[in-house]
Amino acid sequence: MATDKTKTENLTVEERLKALYELQTTLSEIDRIKTIRGELPLEVKDLEDHIEGLRTRIENYTREIEELRQKLAAEKAKIQEAEAKIARYKEQIDNVRNNREFDLLNKESEFQSLEIQLAERHINEFNRAIDTITSKIESTKEELTDREHILVDKKAELDEIVSETRQDEERLREQAKSLEPNIDERTLTAFKRIRKSARNGLGVVYIQRNACGGCFNRIPPQKQLEIKMHKKIIVCEYCGRILIDPELAGVEEPVNDK
Repeated sequence: MATDKTKTENLTVEERLKALYELQTTLSEIDRIKTIRGELPLEVKDLEDHIEGLRTRIENYTREIEELRQKLAAEKAKIQEAEAKIARYKEQIDNVRNNREFDLLNKESEFQSLEIQLAERHINEFNRAIDTITSKIESTKEELTDREHILVDKKAELDEIVSETRQDEERLREQAKSLEPNIDERTLTAFKRIRKSARNGLGVVYIQRNACGGCFNRIPPQKQLEIKMHKKIIVCEYCGRILIDPELAGVEEPVNDK
């Protein structure tokens, strides 16, 4: 770590700026490769999340049906119990000794009949709910199958693009890594911060037609002169990007129209 620090201290500002611009160029090439891939990685991730959500939905539906079936069994058991009581009450009615016992048994029998009607209503409701949820499961399974097929195609497409660009990206990442020791830590940290916040990923730009190559605001002549001298690192007062002159970037300056 100390060796790297000593190395950057021995480098001139011009050498650091050259390394910084080369790093920018390398990272921009990596950005270009990512652009080639487009939105595919995000599409694949969204599809995977959606598929996981569909599977969870099916599991929840299946659990709901199981709970409804348990309730159905409970209601059927109630009906059997009520029917058994009614049969028992009918036997007892044949042996009643007075009207009071007769009325009591009749009321109990009527109550059990009402319990059977209520249970049957619940059974019908549960059966309708099961049919509805079963239909939802079927439609969700169809959607799941469609999404899985799309995911397979998208992954194949992404794998093909990644395979074509992997070697280039790995080479560029190694190149970027080898350039970083030629830049002092403070400048490198600032560059990465600027690049992260910049929409186009440019942390270093050269002057174009007397303006910042990032935000295109005009650069005063005195500051342009300071930039050309390579005595210190200068940033754009408008966008914060690090500024270099075209010559350092290896770009020929256009002749100003008179």
